[in-house]
Amino acid sequence: MMSSSTSAPSQNSVTIRIQHRVNPDAIERYEDWLRHIIEVAGRYCGHQGVHVMRPPPGHHDYEIALRFASEGDAERWRHSEERRRLVDDIQPALQQNETLEIHSGIDYWFTAPESKSQQPVRWKQWLVTTAVIWPLTMIVPILWQPILTLLPQLDIWGVRNGLFAATIVGLVVYVVMPRVVRLVAKWMFR
Repeated sequence: MMSSSTSAPSQNSVTIRIQHRVNPDAIERYEDWLRHIIEVAGRYCGHQGVHVMRPPPGHHDYEIALRFASEGDAERWRHSEERRRLVDDIQPALQQNETLEIHSGIDYWFTAPESKSQQPVRWKQWLVTTAVIWPLTMIVPILWQPILTLLPQLDIWGVRNGLFAATIVGLVVYVVMPRVVRLVAKWMFR
């Protein structure tokens, strides 16, 4: 299950990808802690959103992706005293130390789960990205139509296209692509 908090991504944004393996008897405590640390991170300059990939039943590996507007913003959060205290607080609930990676742009979408350095071939990245964006280019304009009818000032060439593009990019970055890549990971990374 994934949850997210979002704002518009920028071209130079950075994603901090964190993985935690939680003790089975500490899941509830971890979930409370997770809500709190997400709220704290959201107050930091440049914070653009967070995804939480929760484990399926019977598993205990969480993956959190925090997006920041720049590398400097990401580093300020990562090295903050506040974050250090919060991570120290949850450490007894973890089976091992967290793993943390920093990715720029969309690199984090195409990182193999078992081998952080492996990247799929470009044609597979192209195919998956096209398969995700194509239906959205047909659905998003239809979903915007009632709003454009109510607010004709938004239904101007350029403005309308910007709204569609921002919606599609937001859905791809924060909702669809992380899930799709997980579904096709075996195929992509062989």
